[in-house]
Amino acid sequence: MKPQIGIIGGTGLDDPDILEGRTEKYVDTPYGKPSDALILGKIKNVDCVLLARHGRHHTIMPSNINYRANIWALKEENCSHVLVTTACGSLREEIQPGDLVIIDQFIDKTTKRHCTLYDGQHSTLSGVCHIPMAEPFCTKTREVLIETAKKLGLQCHSKGTMITIEGPRFSSRAESLMFRSWGADVINMTTVPEVILAKEAGMSYASIAMATDYDCWKEHEEAVSVDKVLKTLKGNANKATSILLTAIPQIGSMEWTDTLHTLKTTVQCSVILPKQ
Repeated sequence: MKPQIGIIGGTGLDDPDILEGRTEKYVDTPYGKPSDALILGKIKNVDCVLLARHGRHHTIMPSNINYRANIWALKEENCSHVLVTTACGSLREEIQPGDLVIIDQFIDKTTKRHCTLYDGQHSTLSGVCHIPMAEPFCTKTREVLIETAKKLGLQCHSKGTMITIEGPRFSSRAESLMFRSWGADVINMTTVPEVILAKEAGMSYASIAMATDYDCWKEHEEAVSVDKVLKTLKGNANKATSILLTAIPQIGSMEWTDTLHTLKTTVQCSVILPKQ
């Protein structure tokens, strides 16, 4: 099976120009409409589907993103992989603004999001899914991203724990310091529930996180602001783009049968079906 790549672009990181031969497709799902049209195209002969997480005009705040519809729409387009970009704040001195982090763990501090496709309200999926989350991100895909960043000479951290907060406000200083003490390395508002839903859908999911600021824990450092985030993104968005443009052909040339079979089997073994 030839891999097909879903790309979910975060704030300032959702440029459709990375795709050749673009066409737009508006879809609906059992969970409602995704954030925007799916943009279908290719990156060096690999079929890709791009979706702007917040909508192309950045009109959807983190709490209101229809994460389930986004993942379902990519699954329905036969995407085997989901590569995503996200802006984040750094909770560690060594992760500097402009650095990339290929995250490997998360802490969930969200409060009002649908975190499962198996909610008992959609006839498409029956049962309750207790999906294992010890390794939330696909190790094999993460390795490709890490190797690609190294080849391109980018400042990239090969692991990190992302704490996802509800937003849309930024953290208080007390919260920021607490998250550091919990072992979180970076902070954003969108990794959860996206990574969970991709796992439930049996897809290989990996995230390129770009640090834009030091949140507000760091003394003698200007606290995070929208202006600061956008400024850093503007100067560094090309880093995430270059990783995608280089990693996707590599993923397209690799053998994924065993990886995808394991993901699918994990889901099947995690669902408790209703008693007949």
